[in-house]
Parts: sequence; C-alpha cells; structure tokens
Amino acid sequence: MLIKVFGSAVFGVEATTITVEVNIDKGIGYHLVGLPDNAIKESSYRIAAALKNNGYALPGKKITINMAPADLRKEGSAYDLTLAIGILIASSQIKGTDIDRYIIMGELSLDGSLQPIRGALPIAIKAKEEGFKGFFLPKQNVKEAAIVSDLDVYGVENFQEVIDFFEGKGTLEPTTIDTRAEFYKTLDFPEFDFSDVKGQESIKRCMEIAAAGGHNIILIGPPGAGKTMLAKRLPSILPPMTLREALETTKIHSVAGKLKEVGLMNQRPFRSPHHTISNVALVGGGSYPQPGEISMAHNGVLFLDELPEFKRDVLEVMRQPLEDREVTISRAKFTVTYPSSFMLVASMNPSPSGFFNDPDAPQTSSPHEMQRYMNKISGPLLDRIDIHIEVTPVPFEKLSDDRKAESSVEIRKRVTNAREIQSARFESMPTIHYNAQMSTKHIREFCALDESSKELLKNAMERLNLSARAYDRILKVARTIADLEAAESVASHHIAEAIQYRSLDRDGWLG
Repeated sequence: MLIKVFGSAVFGVEATTITVEVNIDKGIGYHLVGLPDNAIKESSYRIAAALKNNGYALPGKKITINMAPADLRKEGSAYDLTLAIGILIASSQIKGTDIDRYIIMGELSLDGSLQPIRGALPIAIKAKEEGFKGFFLPKQNVKEAAIVSDLDVYGVENFQEVIDFFEGKGTLEPTTIDTRAEFYKTLDFPEFDFSDVKGQESIKRCMEIAAAGGHNIILIGPPGAGKTMLAKRLPSILPPMTLREALETTKIHSVAGKLKEVGLMNQRPFRSPHHTISNVALVGGGSYPQPGEISMAHNGVLFLDELPEFKRDVLEVMRQPLEDREVTISRAKFTVTYPSSFMLVASMNPSPSGFFNDPDAPQTSSPHEMQRYMNKISGPLLDRIDIHIEVTPVPFEKLSDDRKAESSVEIRKRVTNAREIQSARFESMPTIHYNAQMSTKHIREFCALDESSKELLKNAMERLNLSARAYDRILKVARTIADLEAAESVASHHIAEAIQYRSLDRDGWLG
C-alpha cells in the first residue's frame, strides 16, 4: 500500500515542504531514498524500538520510503515521527484519513516520546502558506509555532497521541497564543536598566544618540570604567520591536534551535561573542549552513568587547554585512542569505597595559606601543563606526551617590520619538529606516548646513585634522541629535556636539 505523509525541511530561514512516500510491498528490506543524511538513515532503529514499546510493529515486508523532492538534501532527526506514522498507516495498523492535510515533525525517543526540533516557526509559516490544516510537533516547540494564526498547531508529548487523534479517540487540542499579549508582556521591565549606572552622563547621552539613529559606537577606556555595563543596557533603550521585526528575529533563533519554551521574542537580542570566535561562527556557514552571531543579533545589538583582541580576519568579514545588512553564504551547490541588520557596539583599551585615560594609574605603554595595538583594527572597519567616545573611571563620590539615575523606560521614550521622526522622513525609501543608513546623497538632502555651521565644521576639520570619512559621520550624528530635539534643520550646536564623538580620527590623540 502507498501512503503520502508531509514534513518540512528548513533551508536558510525558509522552509520547503517534503512529501514522504511510504510503499509497503512483498519482500524484505528497508530502503530509504531521497538524499537523507546519517541522522535520518539511523531513524529506522529508533522507529522500530518506539513502535515495539508502544504495542505496534515494524512490518517484516519490503518498505520503500522516498523523501521528495529527491534531489534536495534532508538533514536532522526531525523526520522520525513523519516516517513512523507513514509506516503505520501504509501497513494498515492505524487509520489515517485526512493525513495529507497535516504536517508532521518530531524526533522519536525509544519509548515513543518526542524530542524538540529546529526551525518550527518557518515550518509553521510555510504550512499556512500552502494551505495545510494543522501541524503536529513536539510540545517543547509548540509556543513558537503557535504564533502563526489560522493553523491548528498540536503540541505532542508521545506519538501515541497523534495515533489517537487520527483514530478519533484522542483529546488533543490545538494551542492558541495571543501574540500581541505575549509581545507586550515584558516590554517595560528590562532586565538591565540604565538607572543602575552611576555617573557617566556624557556616555549615557552618547548611547541615547546611538540608539536613536542606529549608529555603531565604540567605547574607549580603562578597565572598570563601565564599558561593558553600558553596552549591556543599550537594548533596553532601543525602540520596541515591531511585530514584523519580532517575527524575523524569532525565525532566525528558531532555525538555530535557540528557542526552548519561548514564543515570540519581544526583547531585542544582545549578543556578545568571545574574542576567540572564528569567522564562520561570526558570519554563519558550515557544511550545513547555520546563522552566525551577526544574524542572531539581527534587529538587536552585537557587542564586541576588547575589539583589538579579535583576530583581524574575523573583523574583516564583518565589513560587508555592516553595509548591506544581510550576509550571503555561498557554497558550490547553493547560496543562503541570512538577514543581519544589527547595531555594532565595541569597546577597547588602546593601551596594552590597560590603563589608558585613567588619571590615577601610571601610563606604562608608549604611544608607539599603543599605535601598534590599535593597528589591529583596520581603517575600513573604523570607518563604519559613527561614534567614538572615551570613557573615564567613575569617581567614588558618584559611585556612593544614593540618587537614582534616569531609567531606561524614560530614555526609550525620547529615542522612540526620534525614530518616529526618521521613519516619517524615510517613508518613501524602503531600504532606509534610520539615520545611520543614509547614503551621501541623502546626507546632502537632509543635513543641509547654514553658514555658521559650515564655518564651525571647517575649523574643526582643519584644527583637529579630521579625515574626509569623519565629515559624513559627523553630519549623520548631528542629524540624529537634531531629531532628539525634534529640530527641523541641523544647527551649529548639533554639529559641535557631533564633532566631540570622533576622537579616533584626531591626529595625535594617543599622546
């Protein structure tokens, strides 16, 4: 008897429906075709044990299973349940009316219980697109799949529940989630809050500007000055994710298998990889491509602590994704594109001894040593960082102060207002959402300067010996400062503030 059951394969961040054809005929043998990998080939042993332990049996006949399209590589153990149900119906051990209206996925344990799978959300989105009625999957993944409306999503603990459902004697109910309620639940209670940071008002201001315009930022200072602490709190002042952004982000984390018992992600991601990271782990890839750290930080923050310690080639692979806001992984037979629109926050200590810019500590590194240490970061990468700010240690008076600083929620209101101004400005441009994404043409259009501002900028560029690359960056940052004040045009005091945030471009700033 021939029977068709449906599963799904995840490729990049999209899913493809897989038709599993099970044919049982006279003879003996178990033949699995359609480019399965080793994990799928091993499934016959898991299926045989799971069936035996639940009172069913693997038929002693010739079983041929084809996974169509047969030229697409299938990987992972998520097809166990699909194959097991197909075998049971094809050997007439259970009834399976309407089986072709459901997607079935799950990894089997030997006792018949189910293990979680990867990519449940893209699979559910695809099932809805293709008009399937429902989706059976392990209970651990049900929350992320239930985000998709108009699809019956059944969370299953044991494969017996699926059998009972098709035989009409089960009590299995579809899971429904109020996406909006889930989404707004933890919005105003960030884990890390800016009110915990004592002093550092100028740096907080910097962070606010960076968040408002989506600018990349680098913090320079000695250990203990609070660089990491400030960076960790940056996501809490970023504007709340839109529902579309939340879906995109959840999709990537679902493919990477990082969502356990979590529905829709409502907090912006914060990723801080260790400096020993390889370039494949950062941008994504591998023989079966997986999203890297820059894709995991999509719509959020990527924090690189002690930037010069990262391997140079690792930092170089980041240049293209920083510009294009997506990363393309090319292999001989296929190409996968992952989104990677993130804010880069880096911190560093120009002095190898560690005490640069600390008034109380002895300076043991010479300017030459510092320059050599700085040269580990390439010019083109620094070029893509808009704001450079020096952080000094917090004095004791500030640390012991009992007054509560401004909370993240208050700062976020100002940031959100500035972002709304930008959204209205770039409404007609589908690829630009905030100031950091402006090209030279847009800068000329939206950052027009009056005479006094031009004069100020000219003097600054001559005196501080600023490079041409600094010119565009200063204008972008000045535009964001103007948006935070809800000012129509860029004034000279906006320019003056933006000039302060280009310390790395100055000649001789190392001493």
